[in-house]
Formats: sequence, structure tokens, C-alpha cells
Amino acid sequence: MTSDTDLEHARRIAVDAAEAAGLLLSAGTCGIVEINSKGDHGDVVTNLDLAAEKLLLERVLAAFPGHAVIAEESGRLGEAVSEWTWVIDPLDGTNNVAIGLPLYAVGLALCRDGRPELGVVHEPVTGRTWSAIRGRGALGPGGPLTTPPYRPAAHGPVLAWIQGYGVRRGDAVAGALKAGLDEHARRVLRLWAPLLAWVMLARGDIDGIVGYRTGIVDLPGGLLIAREAGALVTAFDGTPFDAPLSGDGHDFVASRPGLLDDLLELVGDRIRP
Repeated sequence: MTSDTDLEHARRIAVDAAEAAGLLLSAGTCGIVEINSKGDHGDVVTNLDLAAEKLLLERVLAAFPGHAVIAEESGRLGEAVSEWTWVIDPLDGTNNVAIGLPLYAVGLALCRDGRPELGVVHEPVTGRTWSAIRGRGALGPGGPLTTPPYRPAAHGPVLAWIQGYGVRRGDAVAGALKAGLDEHARRVLRLWAPLLAWVMLARGDIDGIVGYRTGIVDLPGGLLIAREAGALVTAFDGTPFDAPLSGDGHDFVASRPGLLDDLLELVGDRIRP
């Protein structure tokens, strides 16, 4: 699978699967949601996470049986060694759904040798879908998507904060970063649904994102959409950042053009010893 045509085919498969999972989630949130604890960091999983992931896995592996998969609930599946890996988040915003807040998304990414080549994000509540192929730009419900440049505002930018589940209470770096953002930004959003923050950045609804020790599954698809729309993304030290699939605890800064240097300076000031 190397051509643009093949990636367009993969996009169609991913969009159809995400939208089918979205219909399942929309119907499920109208009924009783079964909630169970997950892991040691206060996270939860619902029956809807599991049902949506089952649907997505069936669709993806039926279309691409030679690919590997990293799924939020099931972990690593498919071919043990593959050039291509799907990253699937069946319900980004589980904690929102658990408290009855209709703020969640479905996300898929297709990575080649660990680098995202395709990203799809679907928002079931509104029925909107965004997607991107590396080097081909980003698409939204209205067609091509372009991130507008940042225009300084009197009270500062609107930012989103994303942190991984492994960040403990009392984490000194997280505390310093959040305090710095609160001090300099007009608003700092904590959505509990990182994929939606990425598409908000791509559209220009927010001005930037700071991620601290973030996980894998809700990162590559949204990042690629924002970057292909024109947003800028780097590691905390300003070096290139491309959502690696190995390890955990990834740090990054993303912004509309014209704000990145200021955000990097703010982050640098807060994390220096």
C-alpha cells in the first residue's frame, strides 16, 4: 500500500467505519451506559467503548488483514510485524460520556513505520467528520480545511491542555505548566477529548494546545489533521514532533501560525530547573 489512491481507499474505509461507530455511540448514550473502572489512574471504560471498538476492528481488519492495530481497549492486534499500523480510539471522551456530557469523538489513524499517514476524526453528536492524508491537506464537512493565522487578542490566546492518564496529582511539571497557561491565556480548555481539541485547532476555534505525557491512541490522527490544515506542532524543545507509536508520555506544543514561539517560550520558562 504505497500510492495516494490506496490511501484514499483507506480514508473511505476509515470514514465509513468511524461514522458507523458514531451511530452506535449516539444510540447507546441515549440508554443505560455500563461504567467500569480501568487501570490505576482513575480512568473508566464503558460498554460503548467495547462495542464501538469491536465494530472498528472488524471493519479495519476485514479491509486490511495484513496490517497491525493498536486499539484503546484491546491493545496490539493483527500482524505482529507490519509496515502499516492502525491506531484506533473508539470513544475519545469516555469520562465525559460517563457523566452524561455529550462531548466525545471516534478516531482512527493509519501509520507507516510509526509515522501517521492518514487521520480521521468523527464527532457523533454533530455528525461531522474530519480527515487528512499526509501531503494532501485536511478535509472537513465543508471541504478543504485551513488553519487561520493567530491574531493577538487583548486577553491572550484560547488554549487546550492535554495530559496523559499517568500524570499523578502533585506532578510539579504539570502544575507549573498549567499555572503558566492559566496566567497567560484568556481560557484554557480541558476537554477530556483530545481529538476534538485537535480539530478545533485545525479549524481555528482555539489557538493552541499543550500536551504533557500524553498517550498514543488519541494523538496521531488528530495531530495529522491539524498539521495538514496548517497548524504547527513541535516537541517542548522546538524539535519536530510526529506522534511516535513507541513509548508513552509524549510532550508537545501545537498552535496556529504566529503563536508557536510564544508558547514554546512559556513552556520553556516553566519546565527549566
